[in-house]
Amino acid sequence: MKKQIRGIIALLSATIIWGSAFVSQSIGMEHVGPFTFQTARCILAVLGLIPIIAALDIRVKDGKSFLQRWLDPKLWKAGVLCGIPLFLACNLQQLGLVADTDAGKSGFLTAMYIVIVPVIGIFLKKKPSAMVPVSVLLAVAGLYFLSCMGVTQISSGDLLTICCAFMFAVQIIFVDKFAPGTDALRFNTVQALTCGVLSALVMAFTETPSLPALAGCALPLAHAGFLSMGIAYSLQIVGQQDLEPTGASLIMSLEAVFAAVFGSLILHETMTGWEVLGCILVFAAVILSQIPVPTKKKVLSN
Repeated sequence: MKKQIRGIIALLSATIIWGSAFVSQSIGMEHVGPFTFQTARCILAVLGLIPIIAALDIRVKDGKSFLQRWLDPKLWKAGVLCGIPLFLACNLQQLGLVADTDAGKSGFLTAMYIVIVPVIGIFLKKKPSAMVPVSVLLAVAGLYFLSCMGVTQISSGDLLTICCAFMFAVQIIFVDKFAPGTDALRFNTVQALTCGVLSALVMAFTETPSLPALAGCALPLAHAGFLSMGIAYSLQIVGQQDLEPTGASLIMSLEAVFAAVFGSLILHETMTGWEVLGCILVFAAVILSQIPVPTKKKVLSN
């Protein structure tokens, strides 16, 4: 139970940071292209994580040097494999926003990984608990009221965002598979490095970054890099080490709720009655998903 509580707290903290980072991403996209933003964001995350890891290593007395702890093939395999779907997910989301998907609809479609994760889990022979289908339906309804009420059209940007949701689902499944037994901060450093390198390669052929443009969104980049990519994704890895992926994805769907809350507080956006109802339904879905369901014990006959 203690591990489960730790996992819930870690993922809730991550979703709060991600929710606030939505504001930073919106502002940052006014200055630079999506791949430039992701490249700079990932570089900042790596630069922020390495000194934290070095400071924590001083307290570890296992006879290994700082370099030796990085030379773990399992760590690099896990980080790279999770970094690839993260690269695709983050940039597909940004491209969807650049195309014609509004922010609210993007939040709804991205959070559809809460449906995709348990479906992938079924193919991986992971049967969800009895509460999960009900929680997923509640969360989908809540996210619709929160982000997508009254929207009737599907655009090319929406299709990109749906692909983004699928890649986030793959990343969540991969973290569940590869995170156990790894150092969360190092894991996320390799993951962010992979996402940054791949973003930089695409940026080199599609965009023309400039220092003045990057300087113009320095604060949003710092928030999205150090906090969102650096700290929040590390918390995701910690949280998923203690929770199964479907329950974890439901908690992470609270990102859309916190994004609406921070949008209201920082950007002075007003929340309608439908949006408030959506927040309540998503919160209810998350709480319901964490309630243990008693299982019937089989009676053994003599």
